[in-house]
Amino acid sequence: MELRTLPKPAQAFVALGANLDDPADQVERAFPELARLPQTQLLARSSLYLTKPVGYTDQPDFINAVALVETTLTPRQLLDQLLAIEQRHGRRREFRNAPRTLDLDLLLYDNLAMHEPGLTLPHPRMHERAFVLAPLLEIAPDCIIPGAGAAATALPRTDASDLRKLAPTQITLSACP
Repeated sequence: MELRTLPKPAQAFVALGANLDDPADQVERAFPELARLPQTQLLARSSLYLTKPVGYTDQPDFINAVALVETTLTPRQLLDQLLAIEQRHGRRREFRNAPRTLDLDLLLYDNLAMHEPGLTLPHPRMHERAFVLAPLLEIAPDCIIPGAGAAATALPRTDASDLRKLAPTQITLSACP
């Protein structure tokens, strides 16, 4: 009888964001969907954060969060699963930084640094974004971003002035002027 070695699980961080069609609900519904991914377990989730849009600013505020999963999926398989969740939530990619029903970004996959078409790890701009770093640090205060250092030292270098951690009853958004 031959023994088969099971793949070693990796820990991966996923950023969640939405600003259309009840964004808080979109993000909340995505957490159990992450937990149901094949070969994947949801280990932790952050609070929800209210943030102003980046890039294209003539749109509603965002709800953002971060999840930690453990998975034996490869980074590409995990990304494909995340894109499928986005599709189920009605995600359309009309233009860069457009409003969205759900955005799921693979931030980190263990300590892996890689670049291939459509997938760069760590996420190339995560260390510049308070709306990623604050929820990440909430669930992983000692997180190290390969090539960028400690997430805790990156956060003070970002503009977190519009970032607001929400209590469960504070989930109301302002629309565009």
